[in-house]
Amino acid sequence: MTAASPNNRPDLADLLAFYASAGVDEALEDQPVNRFAEAAPRPAEPAPTAPPMGDNAAPPRSTGVPRAETGDRPNSPPVARAPAKTSTVPDEAQAALARQLATTAMTLDELRQHMAAFDGCNLKATAKNLVFADGNPEAAVMLVGEAPGRDEDIEGLPFVGRSGRLLDRMLAAIGLDRTSVYIANVIPWRPPGNRTPTPHETEICRPFIERQIELVNPKLLINLGGPSAKTLLNTSEGILRLRGSWRVHTTASGIAIPAMPTLHPAYLLRTPAHKKLAWRDFLEVKAKLRALT
Repeated sequence: MTAASPNNRPDLADLLAFYASAGVDEALEDQPVNRFAEAAPRPAEPAPTAPPMGDNAAPPRSTGVPRAETGDRPNSPPVARAPAKTSTVPDEAQAALARQLATTAMTLDELRQHMAAFDGCNLKATAKNLVFADGNPEAAVMLVGEAPGRDEDIEGLPFVGRSGRLLDRMLAAIGLDRTSVYIANVIPWRPPGNRTPTPHETEICRPFIERQIELVNPKLLINLGGPSAKTLLNTSEGILRLRGSWRVHTTASGIAIPAMPTLHPAYLLRTPAHKKLAWRDFLEVKAKLRALT
């Protein structure tokens, strides 16, 4: 295999554009690291030799570690080491706290304050902003996606990037806009690198979005993408099987809200041939909304 010619290598602008599209937007180290440089082989270390035995044997050489840190001082107990720091791991206690906070929120403003103060989800540590919602909280239609992306994390609003622009056009096609709908996500903090949220992270955030839906109390719910549909409709079916037919989201107070699962705008950008399927779903929403009003 021959080495690539310098003329065929991408320039800096191409590399930066690639990293930005992949979600790499923050440096992890102060100095750049050349991952392609060959590391020099380490010299082989001599095999350890057994220390001489006997009365004239030399005392063992110091390791350079103070005795107080190793707990080897005579007549003293070993010194306890501080536990290594680890990142926050979602657990049932945090999920229970999220449920408690969500239940006590009587308004959307209170819910937002509780979520802003909540530190039980490790996604908050890497996100720039809480992405709570956008649109009209009095709207008859509520749309729920999965999680914010880079643009949403920067602006603190859901669906403001390329997916958001496509969603705006989809809404306009059935006579709606951001003043006549309410938009939120299951996960309010951006996962680093736009990775898929873990099941633990989803379960911790679930009480917040369920309470948000309950407080908005829309006439119709649109689940944008499989993760939103699976979480809020309690199903394991894929989105291509779910989409196109009405389901029901039941709130904690027992209110049944008609829900239409459909394809996520980000998926449609990657698979434009399936836009016709989303168009049919949105026509169903338009007809249902007309029948309810």
